Amino acid sequence: MTRRGGPAGLITALWVLSQMPLSGQAALVLQSDFGLADGSVSAMKGVAYGVSRDLKIFDVTHNIPPFNVWEAAYRLKQTARYWPAGTVFVSIVDPGVGTERKSVVLKTRSGHYFVTPDNGTLTLVAEDLGIAEVREIDERVNRLPGSERSYTFHGRDVYAYTGARLAAGVISFAKVGPKRPPEIVRLAYQKAIVEQGTVLGTIPILDVPYGNVWTNIDAASFAQLGGAIGTRYSIWIVHGADTVYRAEVPYARSFGDVPVGRPLLYLNSLLNVALAVNQGNFAEMNHVSSGAAWRIAIRRIP
Repeated sequence: MTRRGGPAGLITALWVLSQMPLSGQAALVLQSDFGLADGSVSAMKGVAYGVSRDLKIFDVTHNIPPFNVWEAAYRLKQTARYWPAGTVFVSIVDPGVGTERKSVVLKTRSGHYFVTPDNGTLTLVAEDLGIAEVREIDERVNRLPGSERSYTFHGRDVYAYTGARLAAGVISFAKVGPKRPPEIVRLAYQKAIVEQGTVLGTIPILDVPYGNVWTNIDAASFAQLGGAIGTRYSIWIVHGADTVYRAEVPYARSFGDVPVGRPLLYLNSLLNVALAVNQGNFAEMNHVSSGAAWRIAIRRIP
């Protein structure tokens, strides 16, 4: 009987095993500012599906306003905590595509992965979920084959491809690329603080379908003002140096606690303070928008 194998056979077997997907696949969750009017999102999903036909692919949203890195950061914060550890998020809002900004994968302390340009998109999930490790994507190995001359669609060629390989278990996190210091580019904004009986914060996002105004003021910070359901509060909304809105508003459990057309203060689904008009659009009625430049102050009326 001829004996088969030996060192050469063992090396070949190990190489074959190294090319096989690791056991278990994670969800791949995509976000972009591409919209759905053309084939960009479909192209990214095609690349991911080409990595593994067993991959489960989902969306956060593809309706981020063009170039709005802040909103991309917030939508990740809004959703990531509800996905299981191991989920891979790919977020492409990349006004600096083709420039020297870094392409990275963040692993959070919660065990989630975020594949994105390091342009501020990671600001809020890094704060919420913590930074376990950051790696820069090595495009020599983690780039869609044949795309090397393309400089304007890294969402397809680098991020979707790398995210899919990571989610499918084709590569480990260590194979993404070289380890970087545990730091990311951060966007500046007013965090929720309480000073002399007033809570200050930012309006990071609007509840788009209804025009409700969401703040980053958490329930614990708001509770420091005192008061209960029915208490009235003075509200100031400022954009830059301009006061856009100033009024007294009651604190309510839900929209129907006030008459139709009247404003209210409430805790939203993330247990942050928000403003709404019962069956109306607070943002449109009061010309309020969102972003790091939009600030809010709340004080309880004695």
